[in-house]
Amino acid sequence: MAGLRHMVGVAAAFVIASLISPAAFADDLPSWNEGTTKKAITEFVSAVTSDGSPDYVAPSDRIAVFDNDGTLWGEQPMYVQLAFVIDRVKDLAPDHPEWKGKEPFKSVLAGDVKGVAATGEAGLIKLLGATHAGMSSVDFSRIAESWIKTARHPKTGRLYTEMVYQPMLELMQYLRSNNFKVFIVSGGGIEFMRPWTERVYGIPAENVVGSSIKTKYTDKGATPSIMRLPDIEFIDDGPGKPIGIYTHIGRQPIAAFGNSDGDFEMLEWTTSRTGRSFGLIVHHDDGMREFQYDRNSHFGRLDRALTEAPKRGWAIVSMKDDWKTIYPEKSP
Repeated sequence: MAGLRHMVGVAAAFVIASLISPAAFADDLPSWNEGTTKKAITEFVSAVTSDGSPDYVAPSDRIAVFDNDGTLWGEQPMYVQLAFVIDRVKDLAPDHPEWKGKEPFKSVLAGDVKGVAATGEAGLIKLLGATHAGMSSVDFSRIAESWIKTARHPKTGRLYTEMVYQPMLELMQYLRSNNFKVFIVSGGGIEFMRPWTERVYGIPAENVVGSSIKTKYTDKGATPSIMRLPDIEFIDDGPGKPIGIYTHIGRQPIAAFGNSDGDFEMLEWTTSRTGRSFGLIVHHDDGMREFQYDRNSHFGRLDRALTEAPKRGWAIVSMKDDWKTIYPEKSP
């Protein structure tokens, strides 16, 4: 009789298991190692999406914001947009012989990245004015999209769009599947990112917040157009990120993801809201599979936020320990 009861119990368990959707057993974050970081993510999502939970958040308020450089894709040995700027300078140089003796163009043409960095914000504005302005918005989008399709990382030889972080792609999809609205909030140029973010990240152009240059509408010529001017309109970095979110999105996020001190205010504002919130910092501590840097880096410096994260309850992702893989597998 005991044996019969055991067989019936096993059969019942089999029937119940067969009725449960396979998705119930699926791992939404397969590239994440089991541990405190992954658990913190899934517990937060469960808390804010489960009916009856004291932390429940309506879908309309489930806003998640992601930095781009260093959070969704690589930023070493330089920001991808800076690589774009450098290539643009080289393409335009034959028409500007005066650049050979004029900074920051001189350093760009000499391949002196440190020299370019030494010119600071003023030098960067000159470069942006020379390479990003003087054309219509349509023409600039076409140039940016054409470049990103073929541009490759100087060390790995991979397309930049192949150097996105697989664990973060999974995380964004996991949030979307739980009715989050996912946005990029980056110090990079909004017009540089918008042409390709939907193809690479699944994030449409209208969900991209970034730095911008001034523009003007003109109806001269056969077709009206929006012309790009050589002046900065808005810098979406540091304290500018909460302003950019407020201006473009109009809602305070409940989750924010970054990797540098430039993301500090975005995480600070997000986690200051009334109700449950989540902040996460990606720490580049894997020098074997990616790049190892934090407090002393020229690009993606992580100092204050690394110190403050534990005090503020922000999760810190160890790329070395928390991620099974870094980049997606290459397409055949």
